[in-house]
Amino acid sequence: MGKRKVRIGIIGVGQIGKAHIDNYSRIPDAELVAAADVNATELAAVAAKYKIPHIFDKFCDLLKRDDIEAVDVCLHNNLHAPVTLAALAAGKNVYCEKPMAGSYADAKAMYATARQAKLKLSIQLSTLFAKETRVAKLMIESGQLGKVYHARSTGFRRRGRPYVDGYGTANFVQKEVASGGALYDMGVYHIAQMLYLLGQPEVERVSGKTYQEMDMDAEREKKSKFNVEELGLGFVRFAGGLTLDIIEAWSINLNSFEGSSIVGSQGGVRLAPFSFHTTVNDVDMDSTFDLNYADWRWHQLRENQDAYDSPQHHWVAALQGRVDLLPTDLIALQTMLISEAIYLSNKLGREVTAEDVAKASKSTALKV
Repeated sequence: MGKRKVRIGIIGVGQIGKAHIDNYSRIPDAELVAAADVNATELAAVAAKYKIPHIFDKFCDLLKRDDIEAVDVCLHNNLHAPVTLAALAAGKNVYCEKPMAGSYADAKAMYATARQAKLKLSIQLSTLFAKETRVAKLMIESGQLGKVYHARSTGFRRRGRPYVDGYGTANFVQKEVASGGALYDMGVYHIAQMLYLLGQPEVERVSGKTYQEMDMDAEREKKSKFNVEELGLGFVRFAGGLTLDIIEAWSINLNSFEGSSIVGSQGGVRLAPFSFHTTVNDVDMDSTFDLNYADWRWHQLRENQDAYDSPQHHWVAALQGRVDLLPTDLIALQTMLISEAIYLSNKLGREVTAEDVAKASKSTALKV
């Protein structure tokens, strides 16, 4: 199928919305038709800057337009599900900012509704399109690692808690709006990356612990009502024997973590910085790769390679019918399951099963 313009509506023009809009402005086949936000002043300024012709203070009015085939939901976590479900009910394909929702129950509803309506649902998982991920996927699928049996998901900030460490708004650290902290803000990227590389294995059991122990500015702490985790830890057992350990820090008294990694019987890869580790003639070998040159070559030799330049390039290409949409909704749903399992394990003080999470999960969606 040839290229055509994809007409898109943006819901939310805050920090994330502006980033999405800026990305779309670099994609020739993406046409921003309308935007909606409750902040009229900010909405008007963004629409003027990016020449978005139609603006609405109510997202439901944007959904009434029959010249929009897809919407991009750029709101806080507990608004993802209600707005996405409304958009799907209006017959729109939906691209949604991560995490998928504020709870596993809400994410399941989004996934099931999109499938039932036969509409596309994609979640913003940028790490799936990183050069490191694409090369690691090729190496795993070609057997370079042998039998893959364990992975490690890591995310590090020394002191990078939203608002209390000097950036962003308090909404990011309030459970009522965001549902979670480091695991939902950063961990989703790294956990989803590992799930994608492992081939979306079935989650069986999870053990986890969360912490909020680091000092913070007293005035910001009071204003923020900070009640989410700054450090999340987990250990996941999958069907078939695969395992995954997780450490995700917004704030910690260390200078760095090693990058996420996957190991197999014949070799292992570390994603940041990217390296391959194996044994040749009984000699341990560590290798590096020229990812930038490989990416350049692939763009010259492979059709539709631009469809993997970013999540939004991929979204537009999938709507055009040029490529199949990667299962970001399924991967994001699995990520929600693991994250909520860590919270539940922390609450109960024991390992929990996927069934435990499914039974315990409740909607955290805000009214819209």
